[in-house]
Amino acid sequence: MWRAKEKNDKIQLSFKYKIYPTREVEEKLLRAMQIEAKVYNALLDVVNNARKEGKTITPKDTQNMLKDLKIEGKDLVYSKVLQMVNNQLWYNISSLHELKKKGKKVGKLRYKKILKIINYNQSGFKVEGDKLILSKIGEIRVLFHRPLEGEVKGVIIKKSVTGWYAIFQVEVEKKPLEKTGKVVGIDLGVEKLVTTSDGVVIENPKVFDKVERRIKILQQSLSTKKKGSRNYEKVREKLAKLHEHVKDLMSDYIHKVTSWLVENYGGIYVEDLGVKEMVEDSESKTLRKHILHSNFSKFMSYLSYKAERAGRRVVKVDPRNTSKTCAKCGYVKKDLTLADRIFSCPKCGWAVDRDYNASLNILHAGSGLPLEPVDRRPLLHIPFSEGVYSKFPGRSRKSPSRGGDAPSVRAG
Repeated sequence: MWRAKEKNDKIQLSFKYKIYPTREVEEKLLRAMQIEAKVYNALLDVVNNARKEGKTITPKDTQNMLKDLKIEGKDLVYSKVLQMVNNQLWYNISSLHELKKKGKKVGKLRYKKILKIINYNQSGFKVEGDKLILSKIGEIRVLFHRPLEGEVKGVIIKKSVTGWYAIFQVEVEKKPLEKTGKVVGIDLGVEKLVTTSDGVVIENPKVFDKVERRIKILQQSLSTKKKGSRNYEKVREKLAKLHEHVKDLMSDYIHKVTSWLVENYGGIYVEDLGVKEMVEDSESKTLRKHILHSNFSKFMSYLSYKAERAGRRVVKVDPRNTSKTCAKCGYVKKDLTLADRIFSCPKCGWAVDRDYNASLNILHAGSGLPLEPVDRRPLLHIPFSEGVYSKFPGRSRKSPSRGGDAPSVRAG
């Protein structure tokens, strides 16, 4: 599951499964994607020409044109799928317009050789056992590695370097979890993916770093090959698979971390991070890379939809000075730099891990609960090797102390 949308007492989720089309069906899928691209390009021409002539054109106008488009093979694609192509075109136009409004330098929409998805919305599909039956395409075997929940509202077929996938868009009942009476502040970071106000540190695996050298070698190899040749395609596929492996590994890890947070806390307070701004403002190429590959936006997306379904609260707080403020006395240390991994307060003398200090401030800013000092205790570090197996807190604290008294938050 990777996306959600609230609807009263129900929630919309997406379930992704690998599918195994026969060679004949695969040819039909690829042909449908090529026809989709021709339709997309034809509609884009209509929009561009209308604007050149100063005419107003709307999504409804282009949708009404679908029936009369003279495109070879159009009847081989389900009509609702072509309507979704029109929707995709106007979504792209809208996104481009929003970027221009924000002052971003953008070009024109590009024409497509092939679309990467086939979107069946509301109709034209059905599931029978482990088979997905698509109108105009046929029957495809699905590997349901977990149960498909809820009422299926749509299905998206997608091709990647690792194979074909079906993304089922479903509507399911919310499943409120039992109240825990616990709240937590979490600091997201590059060095440590998550640091909680309870003193739990979850490692950022920096998966991309581990394969970066291999990626560079493949990129260099690709640059020496003739584009379109068999050897070029072999290297390109290896490179794409490596990128997808990194993406999938990080996504799975984030799923486990966010599930643990939602299961254990009724209220989760987190900084309202502007990832794009963080990347643009960073002067370090390495830091920009780590911010992007830490997938903070995906983390927040997963956390939000899981909390929504479970009846938990996720509250975003202003990130200003969460790292620079002493969680014990409130002093703001304006000269704190990214290189300072320990927060040492010149006013009260408190010394503590900077990310842990930030998590306490995040909790305090979001909940308003008072901070009270408790006995010093070490932070509990969860390495990536344990996190992938969901081995989160419940063990003895073996990590050395980061120093100082650790304040706690006590509900009134």
